[in-house]
Amino acid sequence: MTRVLVVDDELTILDSVRFTLEREGFEVLSARDGVTALELAREQSPDIIVLDVLLPGLSGREVCRQLRAESDVPILMLSARSSEVDRVLGLELGADDYVTKPFSLAELVSRVRALVRRRDLDRTRRTVLIAGDVEVDVTRHEAQVGGKRVHLTPSEFRLLALLATDPGRAFSREELAKHLWESEYTGGDRAVDAHMVNLRRKLERGAGPPRRLLTVRGVGYTLAAV
Repeated sequence: MTRVLVVDDELTILDSVRFTLEREGFEVLSARDGVTALELAREQSPDIIVLDVLLPGLSGREVCRQLRAESDVPILMLSARSSEVDRVLGLELGADDYVTKPFSLAELVSRVRALVRRRDLDRTRRTVLIAGDVEVDVTRHEAQVGGKRVHLTPSEFRLLALLATDPGRAFSREELAKHLWESEYTGGDRAVDAHMVNLRRKLERGAGPPRRLLTVRGVGYTLAAV
């Protein structure tokens, strides 16, 4: 059974999300503050986390930042703010998806299922993709650069795996977004750019112009073939 950790300080939202997810067959853990959320995430190893941005004690963004330093668990952020800047900030911290309040429970369940499906597909595919000194093991959900493993979030890994299927090809932002969210919903170009900034930082590992993950002006991104 898929285990979901739901974190929100608003009891009505917490109860309704928990009830809906349990009715859909998920096992649900819950927390109302950031400190408790971190403890549960570390002790119970949930399969996915639904995380509110504004929490007492420790903000959702800080919880996300700390978890990303030690785990690749899929994280879906919740926020009452709907501006693109807020969405991008959450994605830059390593969140995999973003839902703004008020939201429909049906939409939330759909987003949770999509993240779980992406995780499961990435784990079951039996493929190793190579582009220069970048190696993507889709079976083990691992990536290496120059023989050294790099820690990627689920969304970063998914984007890298797509780029590695055809090194040297320029993928448009629209292609990357549709692949990431598995729908016509794209989250905007800046959402893709936010993931790419994080991914490039991990692949390049140093100052100077990038030589692995390259921007194709007016199009999108490509992974260098050599």
